[in-house]
Amino acid sequence: MIKFIIILFFVLTSSYAFSADNVDIDQLRLLAEQGNATAQFNLGVIYDVGNGAPQNYIEAAKWYRMAAEQGDAGAQFNLGSMYETGEGVPRDDKEAANWYRLAATQGVAAAQSNLGVMYDYGKGVPQDDIEAAKWYKLAAEQGDAAAQSNLGLMYANGRGVVQDYGEASGWYRLAAEQGVAAAQSNLGVLYSTGRGVPQDDIEALKWYRLAAAQEDAAAQFNLGIAYVNGQGVAQDFVEATKWYRLAAEQGHAEAQTNLGYRYALGQGVLQSYKDAYAWWAVAAANGNQTAWENLGKAQKYLTPALIEAAQELAKEFMAKSNN
Repeated sequence: MIKFIIILFFVLTSSYAFSADNVDIDQLRLLAEQGNATAQFNLGVIYDVGNGAPQNYIEAAKWYRMAAEQGDAGAQFNLGSMYETGEGVPRDDKEAANWYRLAATQGVAAAQSNLGVMYDYGKGVPQDDIEAAKWYKLAAEQGDAAAQSNLGLMYANGRGVVQDYGEASGWYRLAAEQGVAAAQSNLGVLYSTGRGVPQDDIEALKWYRLAAAQEDAAAQFNLGIAYVNGQGVAQDFVEATKWYRLAAEQGHAEAQTNLGYRYALGQGVLQSYKDAYAWWAVAAANGNQTAWENLGKAQKYLTPALIEAAQELAKEFMAKSNN
């Protein structure tokens, strides 16, 4: 699941032109101090991004709050974002959710999307799949890509809505076409399994590749599987190993397990029981049961010295995947 925090850049609704190059900060501050909510918001933006004045999150939060308390939706959203990230204010998920809600009820799609995330994960509000789906849908219908992706996931898993792979594929596609890697990866899975769309290995590969190019570990793993099994492509253990490795180095436990198999079998790489054991040890540490079982079997055939060397190698792999 991908969550987007978006800074909204609203400008003064009067003839005052907001630009970092020509803005009169003194004039803007005077308007803000006189209670002009839009000026307060824009002054907050200037301090938030450090464009037109030195970046200062505390000052940004101060001006956002003044505008937000007057009902400025952009300021409400940005103040919620600052509470969620702890920039300029103490981190407080409950406050974040409160400000997101105020902006969301005014129709700010990004706020609706983020409020959905809060309900999805129980951050600052009680965990509630139905509420999460409700807010995701409101944002998704406005074209918010993150919400579209998350709503697709809700439909795929039947959380907060009746499970419907057709709906899932539709929302994934909208997000995928906007470049959301998780949606591209999940749409690939639906094509691979024929859920909600006609089964199509070539179409699955297309979406996996787009997501994998954005370093989506699940897509990289699924590309590895496709190359091992020759699904939509010619069987190629070297390519499979490449994609498994990329996913494994991001901490994907199943990819780590499968990379261990490549080394054990010498498919796509030079056979190395030490590397196989090391990757299984990493995967086992990440909770993969198959890797645990493989370690137990391997210990019957490997020398203590080789096992010790493999364990040291596993530490190197884990350190790399945690960076």
